[in-house]
Amino acid sequence: MARKRVVKQDGTSSAASKVQSSARVQKESTPSRWWLKGGLLALFVIFILQRILPELIQHLVYTHRLRVPFFVDLSRPADLSHNHTINMYLTSEEGISLGVWHTLPKSQWKEAQGKDLAWYQNTLRDGSPVFIYLHGNTGTRAAPHRIGVAKVLSALGYHVLVPDYRGFGDSTGEPTEAGLTTDALYVYKWVKARSGNSLVVIWGHSLGTGVATNAAVKLIEQGEVFDGVMLEGAFNSARQEITLHPFTWYYWKFPGFGYFFPEPWANNKVVFPTEENLKKMRSPILFLHALDDHLVPFLFAQQMYEVAVRAQNAERVKLVSFDGSQGYLHNGLYRDPGLPDILKKFLLSL
Repeated sequence: MARKRVVKQDGTSSAASKVQSSARVQKESTPSRWWLKGGLLALFVIFILQRILPELIQHLVYTHRLRVPFFVDLSRPADLSHNHTINMYLTSEEGISLGVWHTLPKSQWKEAQGKDLAWYQNTLRDGSPVFIYLHGNTGTRAAPHRIGVAKVLSALGYHVLVPDYRGFGDSTGEPTEAGLTTDALYVYKWVKARSGNSLVVIWGHSLGTGVATNAAVKLIEQGEVFDGVMLEGAFNSARQEITLHPFTWYYWKFPGFGYFFPEPWANNKVVFPTEENLKKMRSPILFLHALDDHLVPFLFAQQMYEVAVRAQNAERVKLVSFDGSQGYLHNGLYRDPGLPDILKKFLLSL
């Protein structure tokens, strides 16, 4: 017997009605499932970013993971034709090992062959001035312009120590402003404990100028002053707009985003208050700045020089500019033929 087909008044069969009803239910439930998946994905992204964003921002500030030149064994400076130089590691605080190069005066090149670390350390007492070079961000102590600075100073008969801050090169740890300042002070005190009455001069370049002035103020609080401070390519965070945190736009573009991401740099603020530091410093200061510096305009060096002069006087604070036609930009001042005389004159004033 044939089964009767039930047809509703609107002309649809009960089977078709069930299909349509099922489709409507599926259609109605689809958005809720989409929102559930989207919500889970968003939570996953937030979870991941909360862990990588602080480190990413830290890298953008210090660029310490860009270890150029590549494939260099930092324990072997001679491989870079950086002769009469020895590599060593200093512990600035528990868990932090700093890679440091010590370059002797060039006149001691032959005598230094085959000598050990203890011999190098003893030479710090020979009466020759000692420079501690605090480099900028990006790369390591093996960067060509940093080796260039060390060679200029060595040729003049000076000792040079070039440390890599924590997190840079083969130094352990992660960079923070307080940590870099601690590293610089430790290297200075290590040198002072071994250099007798020799002059110890701090040469900061770029990021290193902020580290140098921070360290100078910390040292003053301990009742000491640096013998002399050189600031090359100094930046001024108080007046110069430097985009250290490129992700700040998230905090105004997406309402409520800050709830999930409290500022990742809140516990690791990058300040480097160089201008304020200069008001407190009592060391003789020499500013070096190229007129064609493409990263830090000369205007900022001029402003900081004026601040330092007001804090001390024009006899103790000097500013030397370098012609923009030479193409020194931000890293090339070591190539200037007049630099040796500038350095010797500064040391004679100390």
